[in-house]
Amino acid sequence: MEQNYEFGTPMGHARKTKEHDITLRGRKKLDITGVRQVESFDNEEFLLETEMGFLSIRGQNLHMKNLNVEQGLVSIEGKIFDLVYLDESQSGKSKGLFGKLFK
Repeated sequence: MEQNYEFGTPMGHARKTKEHDITLRGRKKLDITGVRQVESFDNEEFLLETEMGFLSIRGQNLHMKNLNVEQGLVSIEGKIFDLVYLDESQSGKSKGLFGKLFK
């Protein structure tokens, strides 16, 4: 069992957040760490809850190649179009200068 310690935490206390990384190879293979839960998926979109918030992955012919819930690892293959973090805190804010001008 591996424990990670963070600078500034009291001696002997483990880090509370896990690592979250994304590796995209050739726009066809996607490896994600720090996944808490797979909310939904089909061949065009995956919705994952990660350590850094909800992540939406859209593409074509997507399929899950590997899933390890205990380690928080997900591997997806297919043609990746976009990766978007869904941030709840921005939903109430206006969308830049044009959002303020055209209310």
